Amino acid sequence: MMELDRRAWVVQVMGLPVSVHLRGPEVRTDAVAERVERVFAELRGMDAVFSTYRPDSVLGRLGGALPDPATTADPVVREVVELCEAARVRTGGWFDARRLPLPGGGTGFDPSGLVKGWAVERAARHLADLPGHDLCLNAGGDVLLRTAPGRPAWRVGVEDPDRPERMLDVVERAHGAVATSGTARRGTHITDPRTGRPAEAVRSVTVVGPELLWADVYATAAVARGADALDWLATLDGYAALLVDVAGRVRATPNWPGSRPAGQTRAA
Repeated sequence: MMELDRRAWVVQVMGLPVSVHLRGPEVRTDAVAERVERVFAELRGMDAVFSTYRPDSVLGRLGGALPDPATTADPVVREVVELCEAARVRTGGWFDARRLPLPGGGTGFDPSGLVKGWAVERAARHLADLPGHDLCLNAGGDVLLRTAPGRPAWRVGVEDPDRPERMLDVVERAHGAVATSGTARRGTHITDPRTGRPAEAVRSVTVVGPELLWADVYATAAVARGADALDWLATLDGYAALLVDVAGRVRATPNWPGSRPAGQTRAA
């Protein structure tokens, strides 16, 4: 099989590194580069709407108040509010964007745990109709994958949260998403919605599935839920997960696509 040309772009946006990796015959053309720039431009636009760290964003101006979908003029804000409610229902309340700690202090509406995956899926549409090209879009470790028929799958490493230079496993996936939430990179930033305190029982959860939005939401909800989240993750149709608890045990749902068997403990 002929080796495909490859090209990568990396930009800091939404407070994290976002990379676009393409394989295909036209990755060196200006037309493709312009499409990639549209991806980054859309992510910048979503950051200008949803960032809770920017006082000039739409949510920043609301100061943590929950937008009313019935009166909010901006359709993307309405969509995200409605998706956050759907996420709360789907996760049994373990993903709840309504009462989270805000950067400036206090608590309020913060949809960041959903917006990243949602925004990446929206932005990737600018590359959806590139025939004969494969896409890997990585937003701070949350990965969206597309592969043309007959092409080799992408290989995505699952990082050890305690030793980031080592991989816990490698997932081969042609399409869909791989999303990881946990404490390794940002500390205990995920809140237990039942107590309002940081969730500390889980070091990391990696979820694979067809949609990045929901893989990311489920991973975040699992960290909030704690070490017993694996049983719940195993009930999610089309999704699989790998969980590392605070004691260092590494466990997977029965349908995990990697090589690590369920219940295996990480080597010292």
